Amino acid sequence: METIKTAFHWLSYAYYLYIFGYASLFKVFQKKSMMQSMESLGFNKTWTLTIGALELFGVILILIGIFQPYYKNAGVLFLFPFAIGAFTTHMAHQEYDHFYNSLIVCVLTITILATDKTFRIIL
Repeated sequence: METIKTAFHWLSYAYYLYIFGYASLFKVFQKKSMMQSMESLGFNKTWTLTIGALELFGVILILIGIFQPYYKNAGVLFLFPFAIGAFTTHMAHQEYDHFYNSLIVCVLTITILATDKTFRIIL
């Protein structure tokens, strides 16, 4: 059972990294389709670049987290508001074909933290 939990954790982590990795890089490098999509959602170039840079910072944290689990958890927690924001924005603009990845990373945030051996919330 522990092996399955560990495999699920790292598969979730890899997909989380993939989603945020390409989304942040598309924003930072100003891919035309991403810039047009963000503009249609009401974000100008400055906001899009800012969001992309902050997402890229979170991606770097979770990459460092491969070797230092503290940074992985910090990066996942840092990116969680971006996942929620993306989900609510896509739903509010009725872009149902684009909301799946944002919904998945919202769920994967909880999954990654719940299956991590070093993460604990003490109330």
